This record gives sequence, C-alpha cells and structure tokens, in this order.
Amino acid sequence: MQKYLYIALGGALGAIARYWVGAVVASKMGTRFPYGTLVINVTACVILGFTMTWLGQRAEINPAWRFLIPIGFVGAYSTFSTYEWETLSTLRSGAFALAALYAIGSFVLGLAAVWGGSVLAELL
Repeated sequence: MQKYLYIALGGALGAIARYWVGAVVASKMGTRFPYGTLVINVTACVILGFTMTWLGQRAEINPAWRFLIPIGFVGAYSTFSTYEWETLSTLRSGAFALAALYAIGSFVLGLAAVWGGSVLAELL
C-alpha cells in the first residue's frame, strides 16, 4: 500500500510541476510552437535518466524513491501524449516543417537529456 502513496504523491507533484513549467514557458515564449511541452519532455528525460541511473547504483537507498520519482513524478510530469497531439495539430494546420522540427527536436533533445542525466548520475 505504501508504494501507491509514493506514486500518488509523486504524481501530484509531477502534475503541478507540469502545469507550472508549461505556463511559465508559454508566457515567455508564446504558444505558436509548443515550447512548454518540449521543455517538459526534455527535463523529464534528464530527471528520468538521472534517477534511474543514480538509484540503480545505490542499493542501500529506500526503494520507495523508485515509486516516488520515476513512476509518480515523471509519469505525471512527462507529456508524451501531449507531444503527439501537438505534432498532429501542427501537421493538420499545414505547418509541416514546424511539425517535423518539433517531432525530431523532441526526440533528439530527449535522447540527449536521458543520456546527460545518466552521465551526471554516474559522476556523482
């Protein structure tokens, strides 16, 4: 039962963080391009890469952290379905180059962010 509480707590924090980061980025950069979702997806990849590597190297750490951060927080914070919807909406509006930039940029930056988070965890 305890693991579900950790997942719920992490999920609540992740959902709040997702809304806040998306709103802040949109207010600063506009909404023509889904910058907020891109920032959220890339930072989620850094957090996931870091925590999975760091926690995986430290068996002495309470396993509850695996429920709280990667499953709860990142699960609610990450926005892959939103990324897909925004890509489709951009395609439907006829902005094919913008949709391609967003889709490819999200993939490349996300992969680099997961790797970077993992490398950072290995250095600590």
